[in-house]
Amino acid sequence: MAEKIRLLSSVIGSEQVPAHLARSVIEERLRSAIVDGRLPPGTALRQQEIAGLFGVSRMPVREALRQLEAQSLLQVVMHKGAVVAPLIGEDAVDTYALRVLLESEALRQSIPLLEADDIARARGYIQELESETRHAEIGRLNRLFHMTLYSKAHNQKLLRMIEIELNEEERFLRFHLSSMGLGKLTQDDHNALVNAASDKRVDEAVNVLEEHLNNGARAIRKYLDSQRLSM
Repeated sequence: MAEKIRLLSSVIGSEQVPAHLARSVIEERLRSAIVDGRLPPGTALRQQEIAGLFGVSRMPVREALRQLEAQSLLQVVMHKGAVVAPLIGEDAVDTYALRVLLESEALRQSIPLLEADDIARARGYIQELESETRHAEIGRLNRLFHMTLYSKAHNQKLLRMIEIELNEEERFLRFHLSSMGLGKLTQDDHNALVNAASDKRVDEAVNVLEEHLNNGARAIRKYLDSQRLSM
């Protein structure tokens, strides 16, 4: 038990945290460790152990774990409690189909309100993606690019739902880009998407986005099929 707590401490830290900041600090520490792989899938997270590391009650820890569960980063498993979720599930292709619906609507709402600064920011992420080779950064930049184009959508709940799915994709991309055989990702779709958004060509932008996401779904399906065959 002591060894497990030392390992957890080395991953998320251990210091006294003010009570009013505890939930947000613990959530961010755990989220970062899950997303970058320091807490691998299947790792059990005990409320009392985390509370002890930060010198707080179990309440802010419980709230942080609930937030991470809502982001699909944790699952509650019988007899184990909260555990780090798998990188990708069998419902991944269905998730992409849902993303097409959600993100197309967000893009339609956002494009008419996008300003020059938004377009410039999106183009900046594309430039970084062009030269980036670290899978962790590719996942992060991909998420930021898409959220920039959706950022002016007026439906905030819609944006929160989309960000949850993009967080899940970011985490997956960090670990499986090479094993999926994707190599360096082309930015053709991203360039076409931002060009259409810049010119306020909403229907064209939505068509590009839908094809972009459908390509992702096909890549995921191919990867999952190959994993089953190798088992």
